[in-house]
Amino acid sequence: MTERNTTQAPISLRLPQAEDGYRLHQLVAACPPLDPNSVYCNLLQCSHFADTGVAAEKDGELVGFISGYIPPQTPDALFIWQVAVHENGRGQGLGKRMLKAILAREVCRDVRFVHTTITGDNKASWGLFGSLARDFGADMQREPHFERDRHFGGRHDTEYLLRIGPFEQAAAT
Repeated sequence: MTERNTTQAPISLRLPQAEDGYRLHQLVAACPPLDPNSVYCNLLQCSHFADTGVAAEKDGELVGFISGYIPPQTPDALFIWQVAVHENGRGQGLGKRMLKAILAREVCRDVRFVHTTITGDNKASWGLFGSLARDFGADMQREPHFERDRHFGGRHDTEYLLRIGPFEQAAAT
């Protein structure tokens, strides 16, 4: 009788690098309903925005990625652009772990809010960000931001702006 290895390989988190751009493109394609970007855009996410992004690897495979940035108009907010978690990384709290890893970085020392946009039917994202808000003891506010007809020509569901905060930076670590 052969014993099955039931232990899971650890998932390591690190700063993205340009070489991750194509792998990020493949990861997003494997995570519907995420909107794919061009490979070039993914290269920029992995290089220009590396300090506010995170790559998650398991057994050499990219199983998670978060891209974000600090908007020049709101230097106390981290805007999360996209969260991707491959099925091989799900069920382990990886999304929240990645968010907290970004918030713990020096580049986010002045961040007191997390902003993102989410479609109304994306239960996984609402759950992730709701859990983050509860961990921080922070308020959540939601309002339509990019509207289906006005901004997307009727071809994409309305994206709601979610604001979490304010929170103390100690809560983020």
